[in-house]
Order: sequence, then structure tokens, then C-alpha cells
Amino acid sequence: MQGNVYMLAGPGGNVALQVGDDGILVVDSMGIGTGEQLLGLIREISEQPIRFLINTHAHPDHVGGNTLIARAGSSIAGGNIGRTIADVYESARIIAHENVLVAMSTSDDPVPFEAWPTDTYFTDLKDLYFNGEALQILHQPAAHTDGDSIVFFRRSDVIATGDIFLTTSYPYIDRDAGGSFQGIIDALNRILRLTVPADRQEGGTMIIPGHGRLCDEADLVEYRDMLTIIRDRIRYFVEQEMSLEEVRDAHPTLDYDGRYGTNSGTWTTDRFVEAIYEELRQSVTDDS
Repeated sequence: MQGNVYMLAGPGGNVALQVGDDGILVVDSMGIGTGEQLLGLIREISEQPIRFLINTHAHPDHVGGNTLIARAGSSIAGGNIGRTIADVYESARIIAHENVLVAMSTSDDPVPFEAWPTDTYFTDLKDLYFNGEALQILHQPAAHTDGDSIVFFRRSDVIATGDIFLTTSYPYIDRDAGGSFQGIIDALNRILRLTVPADRQEGGTMIIPGHGRLCDEADLVEYRDMLTIIRDRIRYFVEQEMSLEEVRDAHPTLDYDGRYGTNSGTWTTDRFVEAIYEELRQSVTDDS
């Protein structure tokens, strides 16, 4: 991409890779069963030791390879609480917001202990300096989940967003995990404040979405504006006291469905509209 950051695209989502003299830093680890393929791609780029693995959230398609990637690495510092001294130096440190650890350690579908974060943070921001570059790991509350992290490679001018930003579908709002639609819009606005475009609004800060193609600021603006328009349409319908079925029949997402909508899978367009409707209905009720 640019600087010393790579983007690896796969069936389990996108991975950001920072490579330098200090070793390798990985952002997300794809899904279960893709770890070997991911590790092979990493080794095609560099044989340096994997030192850090950052998880942007706790969903399986982004943490499924944690155990394999961490075991393939080695740590140069502490922070692996609960492991033996040998384990500390024989695995990479896994960094995430503390809500990711809570989600993984209390999941109904057990996540291996070795895949859990070993270095958590609970503040708005965690700083890390690695390979001669300052990184900022920014917690974005109540967005895709309650544990989302945005990773900003400052010298390379690259941002990894996790599933806050996608180019393949409408955003998944995991309300059971503390996510919210307004939180996603807030997160996109926060990312936009970090981005600077280059010539004719193309290039400049590069953005790695959770799924989909490499993007720049213009792509992010288009996505943010699309979600804002859909929100305002549904808010108007809610204020008119329309039912969910009436809102669906009004097709508030129609002009964007060709690119982002779907009627199959677990996150359909109807479920997306329902999630926004329920959130806005609660908001209007609270305001009144």
C-alpha cells in the first residue's frame, strides 16, 4: 500500500500488516480455518517474527486465526497475564479493547483461551510505537459492537477500520454486543477527521475496510453520506408513527440496494432497516 503497511484480503475479511526491522504487526486474523493461508501470505512478505496482533472487534471472522498467528509469533515484552514465562516469549501479544476480551471469554460458543487478548485497554486511546512508526488504537464505543478499535498508522497514513466501514454491504449493527447505528455514523465521522485527501480528492490517507476493496477519503465520505441519508429517511417515517412494515414498504434504502443490499444470509436489507427503525423509535420515545 504505502509506508510499511500491506493489506491482505481474504474470505474472512481484510488484514492490515505492518512490517519493519522490529518485526511484524498484524491487524485481525481472518476467520476460523484461514489461519494457515494467512500465515503463508505473511511469510511471503517477511520472515520477521510476528510481535503484535491487534483485534478490531470480537467477531469470529476477524479473530478466528488468533491462536495460530499468535503461536507463530514471539513477544519482546510482557503483558501476557496468566501465561507462563515460556508462553510469554513464544507467542505474539494480542491487543484489543477490554470489551473484546469480555465478549470472547463469555461467549456461548467457546473461544480457545490462546485466542483471547493478552494486552487490553479501557481508555479512548492506546498508543504504540513499532517499526519506527507511531500507531494510535482508538476505541469507538457503541458502533459495530461496544469493543471496536480503529488502528491508525500515522507515518504510513493508513487506517484499518474493522467492520465499522465496509464496501460490500450495509454495516452490521450487533445490538446484542452493544452496537448502534448512530455509533457507526459517529465512528465514520471520527475516521474522516483523521483522513487527508491528495490530488483532486484521490489518494492521500488510505483506508482498509473490514471487508472489501482498498479505499480513500472520498469512498468513506460516500458511505457516511449514504448512511446519514438512510437514517434521516427512516427517522422521518418514525416521527410520522409509521409501523416497521410500512417503513419497509417505503423502501428507504432502494437507491443503494443495488450496491449494498441483499435478501440472503444473516444480515439482510430488511434486518438492517429493522435495526435502524428500532433504534430511532426508541430515541424518539425517549425524547418525548
